[in-house]
Amino acid sequence: MKLARIGAFHQSRLSFMRQLLRRMKRENWVFERPAWTIESTGVGRAVYTATGPARCYSLVAFAHDLDPSMRSDRVIATAWDATFTLFDGVPTEADLDRLEANVPKQEAGRISSQELCLARANRSVRLFDHVVEALAEGRQPDMNFVEEVGYLMRTTAVYGSGKFGASDRDRVAEREELSAPFQAEMLTVFLIRAFTLDLVEHLARTRAPQSAVAIEPHNRRRFGVGNSTGLGMAPFLMNHPVLLNNWVMARETALQRVRSVRVPTPDEIDVFRDFVERAANDAGHWHSGHELQVKRIKQLRQDFVLLRDKIAEGLAAEYPWDALYRWSESTLSLEGQEQLVSLLLEPYGALVDELGDTMRADEQSAFPIHGEMKIAALRDILDTHGQWVSEIDFAEERNRALFWYVSEEKLEPRIGQRFTEPGQELEQPLAVARDVYLLQEALKSAGGNETVAAFLLRHPEHRHIVRRVQLAPQYPYADIQDNLIGQEMLPIDLLRCKLSFFGAIRFDPRSDRWVRINMYKNAPFPHELDRHPADDWSYPRLTQQEQKS
Repeated sequence: MKLARIGAFHQSRLSFMRQLLRRMKRENWVFERPAWTIESTGVGRAVYTATGPARCYSLVAFAHDLDPSMRSDRVIATAWDATFTLFDGVPTEADLDRLEANVPKQEAGRISSQELCLARANRSVRLFDHVVEALAEGRQPDMNFVEEVGYLMRTTAVYGSGKFGASDRDRVAEREELSAPFQAEMLTVFLIRAFTLDLVEHLARTRAPQSAVAIEPHNRRRFGVGNSTGLGMAPFLMNHPVLLNNWVMARETALQRVRSVRVPTPDEIDVFRDFVERAANDAGHWHSGHELQVKRIKQLRQDFVLLRDKIAEGLAAEYPWDALYRWSESTLSLEGQEQLVSLLLEPYGALVDELGDTMRADEQSAFPIHGEMKIAALRDILDTHGQWVSEIDFAEERNRALFWYVSEEKLEPRIGQRFTEPGQELEQPLAVARDVYLLQEALKSAGGNETVAAFLLRHPEHRHIVRRVQLAPQYPYADIQDNLIGQEMLPIDLLRCKLSFFGAIRFDPRSDRWVRINMYKNAPFPHELDRHPADDWSYPRLTQQEQKS
């Protein structure tokens, strides 16, 4: 649970995108586009409906004519190329009119509990225009260019769980298809991807109806949906400790199960070898302009050379996956080690996929403080589970150099410099390590038989951290065991951890505080799910030329 390690996580079979597509394939979901009123200028609205066994959901999409000067990924933008909402059911014309008056305004509008998500996206202008032009001229787009960018649009927010009037999570959490984390949001992005590809093909046809062609299916699948994510996402992991625990616990349990396989079958070995080759090839197409990520990608490519050589030497006769993992701990970079974790899970869907059901959390049940607990018992928990805090010397300014706050202007979490910038009185309670340290100091004057309730009556400032400490025995992965206010802290590690559980790839930090990613790249489209594998797209299959090289 160190920042550097969770900041090296990769997508896996347990990622939420992959869980969603497996479910929709298994349950034979039906997809339709009941409405499409997009003009030749690219302005209008569309509806995509996904129908499962129990109910249906509809993406309502609005395409806009955006002045280029207004195109921005910043959260405080007021206009976008496209805006979206995920509607619970099938919208009527009255619903569509209501949504058209509000969804394009995003935060300035108002949606209802009938809507589950609110989203917006901007075009990747150069690639978007190139694809429309190529298709209009009757040719396929330059796939090298497509690979370089990876998406036609990137979302700048996908809001849910009560934001701006949307349905509260509690209202839909018991629905089987939405019980896993972020399933409504992942469905929204899946349908946005379909909309963006339909949009460029529509614009090509209206521009040149005689010559325009559609994108060939294998080329089409190489487009994902981009996303720009900044500090607004970072506090989530600290604010949802039980949920974080359950995500990491599922991942660690999956790894433990695979490492416990005594003798894999030849087919399982073949699947693993195949995914190693596919992932190594994919790493060759992963590029970033950020110095830190460039270094990590370079290390990962070197790790694949070492991994291939190790596999070529032969796998251990018994418990080969355990031996390979132990080898990686002493040989590969963190990037390579965590890539190997994801690859080891690939042959074992029957063994690990069910763990997706354990990744939800009833956070309300874990919220109460146990006031009857004795201070002696609280100290025991700190001695057992809080030793990692002693590794940090908070007497040094560099170890408390930062503070988290919410910007009044942007209404988003931000990080300030404690000793050079104003505002630390607005600090958010996200410095877990420091607050554990302060609690330990305060407890020195408390008697062992005193209750936690009595202690907190005198020291209410420690309520939030006492609650976290009491979670530790039952939820060992609830806390990131690192200093979140140290000068060297990299927020992008927090972002990547969460995004990896979504299923994101191609992490491309633009600074140490925001990152661009790709979602659903290489996945089948809604209309292809009934005839394509739902879960064989995380790394694209090698072409014949790539196999020869």
